[in-house]
This record gives sequence, structure tokens and C-alpha cells, in this order.
Amino acid sequence: MTDIISYLASRPYPGRGILLGNAPDGSPVCAYFIMGRSENSRNRVFEATEDGIRTRAFDEAKLRDPSLIIYHPVRRVGDTLIVTNGDQTDTIRDFLAQGKGVCDALATRTFEPDTPNFTPRISGIVRPDGYMLSILKSGDGGCCERFYYSYEPAAGEGHFLSTYEGFGAPLPSFSGEPVKSAIPAMPAAGLAAALWDSLDAANRVSLYVEAAGEKIILNKNVREQCL
Repeated sequence: MTDIISYLASRPYPGRGILLGNAPDGSPVCAYFIMGRSENSRNRVFEATEDGIRTRAFDEAKLRDPSLIIYHPVRRVGDTLIVTNGDQTDTIRDFLAQGKGVCDALATRTFEPDTPNFTPRISGIVRPDGYMLSILKSGDGGCCERFYYSYEPAAGEGHFLSTYEGFGAPLPSFSGEPVKSAIPAMPAAGLAAALWDSLDAANRVSLYVEAAGEKIILNKNVREQCL
């Protein structure tokens, strides 16, 4: 298994990332972070909501195009936790509320229309019986390639998925299967601090960790804890 802290530390720009899995004691772990290069992308914070978190502008006066940067990354529907890098969170939530499936929901969505990067849409689902990761990315001829990965819970193991592989022009999309990662034995606050410190300081923006009943938010613009 990959050491997720070292993995992230060696990558200056994974973009947005989802880590799902189980702590060594078997409890579920969810982490999501965003990074940014432009002033608009960096002008954000995570904020707690009733059913998860949302992004909002740190300085409303500097907010430009909100279409791809303001959304609910994390929402809960019953015993299901949804985490994504865009407004497909709401699409999945709405489909689940209608008794439909996650794949049905994501079949209605594609990668982001941010030419020339065509940023992948990454999504994760956490349920008591395991978790799922998905990536929707641009393929040959502009078609949308949809990949889904389902995992049973295993103590101390998880999987990581990000939007990018690093810098480039255009930014190179994540390739291959989600990275099998060791989930370290540490409290949510410790895991959040370790993940945060592993992200490039110039590009990191916000981080959310949910583990062992704790919910932690770290923001570059306003460092805080949400318990």
C-alpha cells in the first residue's frame, strides 16, 4: 500500500483529491481537499452545513465565475456520505432520494467544460458496507469516459483519487485506478494536519476530514476546526 502522505508530498499539484477507506480500528475515513492556481480558485473556504460542507468565497468582492468553484463537496443522505469535486454531489443526492443508483446519477454528467483542461469529475460514496469511487474524464474525440470502483471495507486500507497528475498545459488528468493507500492510525485532527502539511503550501486551499465521529475543516485563508 502507498503511504498517502509521502505520495501527496511528492506531487505539487494533484488538484482536488478524495481519500476514502477505513482506519485500523475499522471506522470509516473520508478526506477531501481542493487546491488552486488562480485567484478565483484560491479565494475559497470550506464551511460546515447541516448535511456536510460547502465552498464559499472568502472575499465576495473578488469572486468571478462561481460555476465550477462554488458547490457542496460533501452531503449526507441517510447512512450514505457523498463527496465530490463539483455540483454532481447534488445530482447523486437527488437520484438517491428517488431510490435510483449512483451510476444512474453520474450517467447524466460529464467532465467539466473548462477548456483546455476538461477537469475530471471525481466522486466518492461511503456506506456501512463499503465505499465507491468514480471518475468521469475526457476521452478521444471529446467523449466522456466513466470509471467506477467499488471496495469492501478493510481495516487500515483506503483508496485515493485526484483530478490531476501534476502541472502541464493542459493539466494532465488522473490516470489508472485509484491509489491503494494505507490509512494511518491517528485521530481525525492528526490525519487532517498530516494531509494538510503534505499538500504544496503555495497551492493548497481547503481540506475536510471526517473520521471517528470527528469532522475537521482546515482553510488556508482561515484555519479552523469544525468538531
